[in-house]
Amino acid sequence: MTVPHLKRIHHVAYRCIDAKETVDWYARMLGMTFTTAFAEDKVPSTGEDDPYMHVFLDCGGGNVLAFFELPNQPAMGRDASTPAWVQHIAFEVEDEAALLAAKAHLEAQGVDVLGPTWHGVFKSIYFFDPNGHRIELAANIGTAEQYAELKRVAPLMLEEWSRTKRAPRHAQWLHEEPKA
Repeated sequence: MTVPHLKRIHHVAYRCIDAKETVDWYARMLGMTFTTAFAEDKVPSTGEDDPYMHVFLDCGGGNVLAFFELPNQPAMGRDASTPAWVQHIAFEVEDEAALLAAKAHLEAQGVDVLGPTWHGVFKSIYFFDPNGHRIELAANIGTAEQYAELKRVAPLMLEEWSRTKRAPRHAQWLHEEPKA
């Protein structure tokens, strides 16, 4: 048996409340380009009678974010057992200046934005789309040496976490924000 060789993520799909509102919001707030729409009355993979609109947005770099509007399904919700900060979609921006510009743009559009939050090798801002999905914009600020060290200690950290269920401190420097 051969393990598949993956090229990239083709698309990631989420549910939305209103496909048009979602497409318009992502174009206006994040500059994404609406590229494709599929609409069916029957689900091709299962044959179920369940009309839907499936929209695709170009996020840049060959990345595609997609949404399904499902008008005959119960109102969408979220996993009540998972904190709202856990499930999110993260997009990379060019640098810290672009992150701050994005924050200003979003806030000028009336979006509540949290951050920037320092994560050692990147800074992020957080906000919610009109469907309740948490969105993160991240700007990398780490050095090549820091990323190499994180890769080196990743297996050690995962092994320790598996045993203890407590945060390993193999990369303690990540938790010490530099003084300005």
